[in-house]
Amino acid sequence: MSVQRFSPEGLMQPTPYHHVAVGTGTRHVHVAGQISRLADATPVAPGDLAGQVAQALRNTATGLAGADATFDDVVRLTFYVTAWAPEKIRFHGRYRKRRR
Repeated sequence: MSVQRFSPEGLMQPTPYHHVAVGTGTRHVHVAGQISRLADATPVAPGDLAGQVAQALRNTATGLAGADATFDDVVRLTFYVTAWAPEKIRFHGRYRKRRR
């Protein structure tokens, strides 16, 4: 599947993400929600948002690889964070830059 990502004129730019993703093709892979645990269910990085997100994304990458896909094929990625506070948004941008 080919994915085109962009932020149209008239929306805030730059942001730590693109506002629009357009996927084309006929194959769709759905990866179930991932958490910060190892394959043996050992918790990873309790109390550390960055560490938990990193492990959840590693687990997501493992699921994608099992379907012969990568994050380049992802159209939508959703995060659910408990005890959310506005200052945590800074982490999101820093993590995305590190991942590239």
